[in-house]
Amino acid sequence: QVQLVESGGGLVQAGGSLRLSCAASGRTFSTYVMGWFRQAPGKEREFVAAISWSGGSTYYTDSVKGRFTISRDNAKNTVYLQMNSLKPEDTAVYYCAADPGVIVTTLEYDYWGQGTQVTVSS
Repeated sequence: QVQLVESGGGLVQAGGSLRLSCAASGRTFSTYVMGWFRQAPGKEREFVAAISWSGGSTYYTDSVKGRFTISRDNAKNTVYLQMNSLKPEDTAVYYCAADPGVIVTTLEYDYWGQGTQVTVSS
């Protein structure tokens, strides 16, 4: 069982930056693929970024490439999402997710956090 707790969300102006953190419980964090997803009001939850267990492979949805960076610190059981050049369309609840399998960009992750709100004002 893995428990995930996100933090770092908030209100920021367009062009600003935020760093989200996701702290995981459990001693097997380093073996899990980690992902970030987001869900805007009235929209479906969508993939944002993912990182392999070693951190050696990362994937991003096209709309955040060059602006967001996913990273992890296995010693701290934490995954991060650095978000730069934020846009109003990035406004959403951001969720982290964990899975013992391979990286996927779908919602097929075994464990999910409760989410953290990110609001970008224009």
